[in-house]
Amino acid sequence: MSSDDSRKRVINRSRAAVLIVSMCLVLTGSLLACTTPTATVSAKKTVIVTYSILGAVVKELVGDQANVIVSIPNGLDPHEWEPSAKDIETINKADLVVENGLGLEGGMEKTLEAARNKGVKFFTASDYITVRHVGTGEGIPSGDPDQAIGAPDPHLWMDPIIMKSVVNALSLALSKNLNLDVTSQATDLENRLDSLNTEVANTVAQIPQVDRKLVTGHESMGYFAQRYSFKLVGVIIPSLSSQAGVSAADLAALKKAIQDNQVKAIFTELGTSPAVAKAIGDETGVKVVELTTHALPGDGSYFTFMRNIATVITNGLK
Repeated sequence: MSSDDSRKRVINRSRAAVLIVSMCLVLTGSLLACTTPTATVSAKKTVIVTYSILGAVVKELVGDQANVIVSIPNGLDPHEWEPSAKDIETINKADLVVENGLGLEGGMEKTLEAARNKGVKFFTASDYITVRHVGTGEGIPSGDPDQAIGAPDPHLWMDPIIMKSVVNALSLALSKNLNLDVTSQATDLENRLDSLNTEVANTVAQIPQVDRKLVTGHESMGYFAQRYSFKLVGVIIPSLSSQAGVSAADLAALKKAIQDNQVKAIFTELGTSPAVAKAIGDETGVKVVELTTHALPGDGSYFTFMRNIATVITNGLK
């Protein structure tokens, strides 16, 4: 194409543009009426999840249909973490907040309550499960109200079947509150949680029933014990929260329980004093094993998290 042809084409396009603008002015008196209509782009909804392990499951359910943001950084204690001003602003602007409930998010309670009062929509996972309560003979006898018989246990993520119930209820809440259809993802995720439950059961089956006795950092393994037939012998921190203190009487009771039950391992967790755990292990002759119950592994997967729990416990007790 010659340079003269190119010049003519540009001139013709310019004339056409001027003609269109002139027609708009004549017909409407405004250029705005001739603006080319565009499709309205709706921004993705924002779902805030309080802690990482629940967040991993929510992300698998929601996929790319919404922005899922986890408030509490992975590896930090959900009982103690407190939100910054920026975190609070993000929560207040959320389209939906997914929380655990039952006092797990101790440091966030005021922020969550304020957001709820402002009209932010909430989904509380523990509202859709059969809540486990502290049973007779569990933990260490103490005056802590969280450890009293009948106290609700917030550590619901330790049971894949309970998480299946959460997924089912949340899929309905996402449809109702955010108009998100995650039906197919929910079905797939529920099937995978069933398979995970079978896998964990097969792993811990290597432990003789007589040796299925747990001593942990704090009372976090109740749902796991209930699902897979373990006995909760005692805890280093006599409370469902890792914020509680440790008394000499509690430790003496725990040492006796370990010896009486011939426990094979003490499992420490986030918030457990390594020095206290080591001292108990030394005095009772029982090995101390680290157990990650409040943080996701490197791949960010709930499924890997539960497989790791089952493997560490099995290797520690079999």
